[in-house]
Amino acid sequence: MHTYSMTIAGLKRDLPICKVTDTLYIGAFIVFGDAELTVACARELLKLVPQEEYDYLFTAEAKSIPLIHEMARQSGAKKYFIARKVPKAYMPDPIFVEDQSITTAGVQRLYLGRDEADLIHGKRILLMDDVISTGGSIHAMEALVEKAGGTVAGRVAVLAEGDAQNRDDIKYLEKLPLFNADGTVKE
Repeated sequence: MHTYSMTIAGLKRDLPICKVTDTLYIGAFIVFGDAELTVACARELLKLVPQEEYDYLFTAEAKSIPLIHEMARQSGAKKYFIARKVPKAYMPDPIFVEDQSITTAGVQRLYLGRDEADLIHGKRILLMDDVISTGGSIHAMEALVEKAGGTVAGRVAVLAEGDAQNRDDIKYLEKLPLFNADGTVKE
């Protein structure tokens, strides 16, 4: 398997290059199980947007959960929100939006319980994701926050992949290229 070496939040990591389609391969950035990387990325992400500019942190499950938890811990936040991919029994009257992500086949939904939506109402929300590529997940989180009556205060990610590197509405730590089947960087 091909890998791509990069430094993220001061730590060197080798990302496995994984097939998405016959002509598109991505560097898989996974923080699950990497406590050192999670702590370092959370610290650096918090530097991108001053805490006084937002009321709550918000992400979509699942790969960003360790990051948002660590960001909340480091910043002293007592509450953060996670958009769920399926409604749970403990979610009263959930609201939802549809999402399409580069790493998830087909259309999926993101859900938020009415109780959490009520807490978001009228608040400034900082959206966080591990990797922004097509922007589908961030767009769905934006729509969910707006549906709950909140305002998006900013968007941060550890990595901006492909065309997301050219967006001026997100802040990120590092650029991640797209790849060819042989592991070379896609031009």
